[in-house]
Amino acid sequence: MRIKSVLLSLSVLAALSANLAHANLIVNGGFEQVTNGTNKRLSYGTPTTGDRTTLTGWTSYNGSDGGYNFVLNPSTATTSSSALQLYGNNGFSASPSGGNFFASDPLYYPGYLYQSIGNLTVGASYLLTFDYALAQQATFKGANVDDYWQVGFGNTFQNTNPLSIAEGGFSGWKSATMSFTATSATQFLSFLAKGSSAGAPPFMLLDNVSMDVVANKVPEPATWSLMLGGLGALVFMARRRRDKQA
Repeated sequence: MRIKSVLLSLSVLAALSANLAHANLIVNGGFEQVTNGTNKRLSYGTPTTGDRTTLTGWTSYNGSDGGYNFVLNPSTATTSSSALQLYGNNGFSASPSGGNFFASDPLYYPGYLYQSIGNLTVGASYLLTFDYALAQQATFKGANVDDYWQVGFGNTFQNTNPLSIAEGGFSGWKSATMSFTATSATQFLSFLAKGSSAGAPPFMLLDNVSMDVVANKVPEPATWSLMLGGLGALVFMARRRRDKQA
């Protein structure tokens, strides 16, 4: 019975260490928390009109206001009731997790979406994951090519693979994984839609943003001590049992 108890304790410790490996540092990475409703254009700071909103934990800014950035919901994004109507009947779908998503025009008053990430360890590696797609504003014409997200973490920038769609098309959702190294204890994570499409308004979509420190995949020293102590107890009990049987 004692051996079973120790094994159970070790299982709990292993589960706890596994949870440490998935401690998301991002606030509101699914864009579900809004201050003034969804299917609206984002404001820089507190909205002053009913047609604007903000995303909890995030700032939308293009140098003067919130930019041409929106928070949309897939159930209404392709209808006239949405502040930004995207083409439908083209395979358009919700992101893998469903719910709200962020949309930004890379050509018309593009604005940054950013968040301050604190409690970073200088020199540690951080793994960023997110889903993204390319859509087009309804009623407009022309193909859109080579649109992408420029992602910044501190002074380091990386780009997603560029996406292209035919007129009225939809790229489908893609997954991106990027690794960054922290150079200070607090850094900004930013997303900026980029592209040079000459066609109709393209909109880069974003959802399910998550960031985890890679180092957390190794249990902390205190966790190792507990696990090793449990293994030592198992060895001690096994020896006692063998001696008694002898």
